[in-house]
Amino acid sequence: MNSNHLRLASATVLFVVSGCAAPVLAADLAPAPEIGEWHFAVAPYAWGAGIKGDVGLFGLEPVNLDIPFSDILQDLKFAGMGVVEAHNEKWGVFGDVIYTSLEADESVTRVVSVNDRPPVEAQLNASIGVQEFVGTLMGQWRALDNEQMTLDLMAGARLWYIDNEISMKLKLDGTKVGALSGSDGATWVDPMVGIKSRIETGSPLYLTGWGMIGGAGVGSDFTWDVMAGLGYQWTDRFATVLGYRVIGVDYDDDGFVYDVTQQGVVLGGVINF
Repeated sequence: MNSNHLRLASATVLFVVSGCAAPVLAADLAPAPEIGEWHFAVAPYAWGAGIKGDVGLFGLEPVNLDIPFSDILQDLKFAGMGVVEAHNEKWGVFGDVIYTSLEADESVTRVVSVNDRPPVEAQLNASIGVQEFVGTLMGQWRALDNEQMTLDLMAGARLWYIDNEISMKLKLDGTKVGALSGSDGATWVDPMVGIKSRIETGSPLYLTGWGMIGGAGVGSDFTWDVMAGLGYQWTDRFATVLGYRVIGVDYDDDGFVYDVTQQGVVLGGVINF
């Protein structure tokens, strides 16, 4: 398997989109509720994110990746993502769940010659399967709430779970001569803090976004998350948001390295009740 195929395989293993999606929306999508009244928002979304950074599996030297979303999308088998928020005057809860399943098959064929013997055809087949779950739970406190904008302070945690299954088979002149299979991955929790805001424009259009940081060596060495979007409030109960999101994380433990940045356009819908 040449370096290009190794890079593609590694990108598939580590697509965290993440793969393909991200939390996109603030709960502040309708007028603030009265005291004692709960306001809820549910937001499915899609995130066309590429991945760039260093990834290492099985204790091997990390591979540098720079893979666009269009390449990653070819290996995506299933993705489910959503944000749920609840707010009651000053206090609230923010939750986000991302689950992705990916599969990739690569085959490389070369003609080789060993010890001056006649050349034979060598074929290396690799299969890769990835299961990933990223869950975020944050408590919120509303520090500012007026007709022009809202501002929430947030604190909580983000759970990362990545499991990679790899299988390789080597054939010489059509005869199987070797095989290798194994799994590598990690599970960790990052403490997170952040801010989230919505700014009104005097029309159905509004600005929304957040910034979060975390890690601090508890799970990853450092992680950060920034989103900025433009929303349109179609009705009191429904809005759409188009924006851009960037997530970075630097994790390294027991031979598994995940030091990457994912970024891309995000699109979602918000249902309020």
